Amino acid sequence: MADNRPIGIYDSGLGGLTVWREIRRALPGESLAYLGDGANCPYGSRPREEVQALADAAVARLVELDCKMVVVACNTATAAAIGFLREKYAGMPIVGMEPAVKPACLATRSGVVGVLATERSLDGELFRRTAARYGSGIEVLTYPGTGFVELVEGDREDTPEAEAAVRAAVEPMLARGADQIVLGCTHYPFLTPVMERIVDGRAAIVDPSPAVARRVGQLLDRYGLRASADNRPALTFRTFADELYRLRLERKVAAYL
Repeated sequence: MADNRPIGIYDSGLGGLTVWREIRRALPGESLAYLGDGANCPYGSRPREEVQALADAAVARLVELDCKMVVVACNTATAAAIGFLREKYAGMPIVGMEPAVKPACLATRSGVVGVLATERSLDGELFRRTAARYGSGIEVLTYPGTGFVELVEGDREDTPEAEAAVRAAVEPMLARGADQIVLGCTHYPFLTPVMERIVDGRAAIVDPSPAVARRVGQLLDRYGLRASADNRPALTFRTFADELYRLRLERKVAAYL
């Protein structure tokens, strides 16, 4: 059995392209339909009910596109809506963004882990539950990546402004001994180069995207959804914003691969 329908990948904007890249690398034979909202980004400080409604509209659109699986490549949307989405679209596998607190807590030697995320993600039940489960005996420091999403959406990752914003978030964690820094928003990996310069080997940067790609592969096998060996994968990009934003999605991923 084979299923050549696309895997849908959804984010508030450009950030989910970091997950798209890992899925593309891990599963090169699969068609991918990316939906970057764009019109409502950023999500980070929006009320939970509003984020849930936006996520519902996005997943409904991917269902209309006949996607066989959906990856909610947005930590904020996952925190606000993943339970609701899995219940409403129960016939389709839906993958969310798990906070990468577990691997960071298992890997830390200093006993201090830093987590960068949006306000809504840090306030979510999923993060609190994961931190409580795996953070026993570990000091888990949290800090909102203020302005990070806007920097990425504005193509300003490699600017003095970006360096100042990242330094303001990361330096206090390093000063308190963090040797693991978790990226809790899919936009944040775009800032990894500047983050690595600031961290300068003092801490590991933990990106959950490769683990999400592995999970997608596992679910394709579990439900018999892998594409055929001779599938010619289609890579499409859509948005709730305008055509200019859609073209930005294509250019961003081309530059990022």
